[in-house]
Amino acid sequence: MPTRIDDRFAALKKDGRAALVTFVMAGDPDLATSLEILKGLPAAGADVIEVGMPFTDPMADGPAIQAAGLRALKAGTTLKKTLELVADFRAGDDATPIVLMGYYNPIYVYGVADFLRDAQDVGVDGLIVVDLPPEEDAELCIPARGAGLNFIRLATPTTDDRRLPKVLENTSGFVYYVSLTGITGAALADYAGVSQAVARIKRHTALPIAVGFGVKNAENAAEIARNADGVVVGTALVEALKSSLDANGHAGPSSVSAVTGLVASISQGVRGARPQRGGMMGWLTRLVS
Repeated sequence: MPTRIDDRFAALKKDGRAALVTFVMAGDPDLATSLEILKGLPAAGADVIEVGMPFTDPMADGPAIQAAGLRALKAGTTLKKTLELVADFRAGDDATPIVLMGYYNPIYVYGVADFLRDAQDVGVDGLIVVDLPPEEDAELCIPARGAGLNFIRLATPTTDDRRLPKVLENTSGFVYYVSLTGITGAALADYAGVSQAVARIKRHTALPIAVGFGVKNAENAAEIARNADGVVVGTALVEALKSSLDANGHAGPSSVSAVTGLVASISQGVRGARPQRGGMMGWLTRLVS
């Protein structure tokens, strides 16, 4: 059956625009503030929300997201509390897709079967687990698919046409294209290269392609949204939150708006990236699409 992720990308395709996918770390800087940020993201323009599962050794993340994870762990965030955070969000929002993003170790310790059951119960829609390659799909990917969750895989500039079919084999929801080699928060993407990469991946799959790494502002997002099905922004939001914290790393009065305000700005870039479908021609296009 279609998930919230499937439904959201299908609806946005009919509207003729890309999705804005936002990443925030669960429990950063504390669970209460984190929940308020989550609640504010859809109204600010987020179409899909990635929630980071804090972990001590995040191999693909740059300094900003590593620090966010450490703040969350210091505040007492666990995987169980991350799931409770999603449940609290779902109490007021049953439409926005939620993707948990992180590493396998906390899930392994939690127990795969228990984790998948609890994730489904609280309303998680998909998983991104960056350190499980396709060769280990039996470990989590296939059980997750069986539990009704999308398993979203990363593709990178080094994922060639021989490797790509294996990467896509059990992928669902969307493909997350990492636009540059390196860690999160690194240099801006090569937009011409991103366009070519999206076109190449689309020759192998009908899944939506969301592009992340290196998106800092509305202009970056608009460049990517012209060709991709989704734009992922994470480090910029984490840095905006950090800039609002006091000297002890505690939330301040502007912490929530620091994140939602930047999301609103980036959302305008995404929404304005393509000509809007309007008038009779737009109506006819939507009717037959």
